[in-house]
Amino acid sequence: MSEFLTSAQMRAIEDGQISAGHVSGAALMERAGRAVVQAIAAQGRGPGRARVLCGPGNNGGDGFVIARLLQQAGWQVSAEFWGDAARLPADARRMHDLWAKVGPIHPLGAGGRADLVVDALFGTGLSRPLPEPVIAALKGVDAGAVVAVDIPSGLDADGGAVLGHALRADLTVTFHRAKPGHIFGAGPALCGQLQVADIGLNRAPLPPDVLRAVAPRSQDVAKSQGHKYAHGHALVLAGAQGGAARLAARAALRSGAGVVTLACPPEARADHAARLEAVMLRGWDDIDALLADARLSAVCIGPGFGLQEKALLAKALRMDPRPAQGLAPRVRVLDADALTLLARDAGLWADLDASCILTPHHGEFARLFPDLTAESPPDAARKAAVRMGAVVLLKGPATVIAAPDGRAKVNVALGARAVPWLATAGAGDVLAGIIAGLAARGLAPFDAACTGAWLHTEAARLFGPGLIAEDLPEMLPAVFRNLLS
Repeated sequence: MSEFLTSAQMRAIEDGQISAGHVSGAALMERAGRAVVQAIAAQGRGPGRARVLCGPGNNGGDGFVIARLLQQAGWQVSAEFWGDAARLPADARRMHDLWAKVGPIHPLGAGGRADLVVDALFGTGLSRPLPEPVIAALKGVDAGAVVAVDIPSGLDADGGAVLGHALRADLTVTFHRAKPGHIFGAGPALCGQLQVADIGLNRAPLPPDVLRAVAPRSQDVAKSQGHKYAHGHALVLAGAQGGAARLAARAALRSGAGVVTLACPPEARADHAARLEAVMLRGWDDIDALLADARLSAVCIGPGFGLQEKALLAKALRMDPRPAQGLAPRVRVLDADALTLLARDAGLWADLDASCILTPHHGEFARLFPDLTAESPPDAARKAAVRMGAVVLLKGPATVIAAPDGRAKVNVALGARAVPWLATAGAGDVLAGIIAGLAARGLAPFDAACTGAWLHTEAARLFGPGLIAEDLPEMLPAVFRNLLS
């Protein structure tokens, strides 16, 4: 899955190909239905008793094709219909009528237990809660296996929200490209195994604002010859409780930054000194000199920072001599406590710009942008990035990275890339450090955030179960070797 199309984008592609004469709507339905039946057969199911639940739109038309093809394959098929046949779209009505010549059409919910239930009630265009009779019928489904056509009915295709109720599928067969609702919200739990079927739309260009999966580039992690400062200097600002800051500093160093410095208050220096070796240690009394050094190319603020240092956060955001010397602006990675301070004082937002990267989890995001929580994750992250004028990385199993210019990518840690063991204390601090290390080396903020999210997932995958945050930086060399080989 390399791209994710919203329902509107998918509809525009289909309509465009039909209008251009490249394909007919009926042909697309036949292809979609055949793809679903082939996916069912590939799982070794049947023949047996099948219920095919057909809805009032084109998804229902796909369902009538599936009913016909399953019957031809030897299944005992009960086709159930919710809607008014006279109001079906033309192509769906054609498929309805073709089925009616070979089998009866029952009202929704008339079937009993079946070996297979095919959910072709409502597809990706659904934007309102399911009708109560449909919900009641879905709750009464008793089946050995459930296959969803395009997306489980009742699941929002753009954000993964449940619209009243949705039937949990064992297999979802979608067409042309996956949809955001498959990977966000309740999508991963409700879709089961996801298959993307080719239905002959590949000549259609993808929209320029399509959500793409992060694809790492070896050149973003490779190193060339040069002295340590040629590979960047990252600063981690630590508070009195600095375990999280040390995790971030270690991750920045393992990410390839030539120099990493941790700055802390005087009372914390002894504690940090006992636990740091290659990471340099400075006190807050040196902070002005550190921030005035143009060799400092990235700052990580938030892990172990504390909530009493708003003035220091503001200074770190404002003080940057690099542009005056013809250098790229210093990248600031804001996580954890820094995000809490931003949520408490919107006056700090004026100091944010495109060189800043915000890395909130969903709770932190809700405190920063309470009016965006109802949006789909891609839309929410994009709008937040525009509002802040900064890169926003919204964490989750599907992590969205959005830039203020409207670009967005997603790092998908689901299915074969699932890493549930990343739900451990300190993992987010390591991610902030990885991103800061990459940014210190010269990656643009958006690219550093995208690559950092991918590396973070791969490090966790490589280690596997039993992972704790301290393990993540130590897995990065192996991830780099794999990527560079």
